[in-house]
Amino acid sequence: MAITSRVYLDNAATTPVHAEVIDEITSVMREYYGNPSSIYTEGQKSKELLERSRDIVASSINAEGREIFFTASGTESDNWAIKGAALRYFGQKMHIITSRIEHHAVLHTCESLAKLGYDITYLPVDEDGIVSPEALAAAIRPDTAIVSIMMANNEIGTIQPIKELASVCREKKVLFHTDAVQAAGSLPIDIIDLGVDMLSLSGHKFGAPKGIGALYIRKGVRINNFMDGGGQERNRRAGTENLPYIAGFAKAITISMADLQIKADKLTQLRNELIEKVMNTIPHTRLNGSYEHRLPGNANFSFEFIEGESLLLMLDHMGFACSSGSACTSGSLDPSHVLLSIGLPHEIAHGSLRVSIGTSLTSEIIDQFVVSLEQIVMRLRQMSPLYEDFIKNKTTPIIPCTKCYKEQIMKEV
Repeated sequence: MAITSRVYLDNAATTPVHAEVIDEITSVMREYYGNPSSIYTEGQKSKELLERSRDIVASSINAEGREIFFTASGTESDNWAIKGAALRYFGQKMHIITSRIEHHAVLHTCESLAKLGYDITYLPVDEDGIVSPEALAAAIRPDTAIVSIMMANNEIGTIQPIKELASVCREKKVLFHTDAVQAAGSLPIDIIDLGVDMLSLSGHKFGAPKGIGALYIRKGVRINNFMDGGGQERNRRAGTENLPYIAGFAKAITISMADLQIKADKLTQLRNELIEKVMNTIPHTRLNGSYEHRLPGNANFSFEFIEGESLLLMLDHMGFACSSGSACTSGSLDPSHVLLSIGLPHEIAHGSLRVSIGTSLTSEIIDQFVVSLEQIVMRLRQMSPLYEDFIKNKTTPIIPCTKCYKEQIMKEV
């Protein structure tokens, strides 16, 4: 069953740019062409807009303007926070703590630092993908330079107990950074309440263009600079500021934070409807991640006896843009490190699907999606020798047909 128009269900990867943000960016390009570092009128006009934008972003997370530094991406923000803290204490504090389910911007940064002699501790997670504050407390050492734990996972949507984790670090006087790239625009963020030292943001996750991010650095925190050159961003991050995108970033975060709870409630209702219909329609299906502590727009499923890349391609043909829990679409044959970390075997992790929705989704579209998904899963299973063996020999499936998401809800609630 093909649909008449495309349905975008991969908002965790990137979001469409808001029309108001596009208008803001084009207006700034026309009217604010001066370099913010220049002392003449055109430059000072741009400087004023830069600082207004900084204050807007800061207020959205209850920070001060001087604590916000604009970057080119969430990846740069993660790199700066971790490398900046680690290299600040090079030779003195050579230990870093993170989790096994972090974004590659964090994991690969840690791998890079390991080559310089740093010892990296990768904290395990439970079956829902949650890091234990007790495990973190036990892992911290006198030579720990920084802890980096994401606020919400980009694949399975699990929300971490950041306030509790940050409290552990504060008690032990260790810097705590959180990658809030997936959380921003979906969850309220109050850095005072959370107690974090650094926090990463990325504009394209909430309606700004790709290529603009920010790093919150709590006043008093000292880390090394990541970009050397001029004296931009109060001598902390060199490079002429991308003013049109910074203004667009501020506009987007303002839009995303307006009526945040109303939008989150709507997304949660739609997400739960999607989960219920998929789980009740397609047997041998598993919901990955926490049901209770989950991003409003995230649903991640594993389907036994199928392979994720084929599922994605066939959904695309039917008009649905989704992503897989497997890294195969990026050229790797390895399944998602996140799904393996929560205990899924390789064969189940390979048959996973992430659906990340927006508020434009409707019950009618959900019904169309579930019908198409069921057809595709059954077609792929009919082509699978594992499924054929299951049907003929009645072998025990890894995901039982009777497994129901309601059992998971009752366990968590």
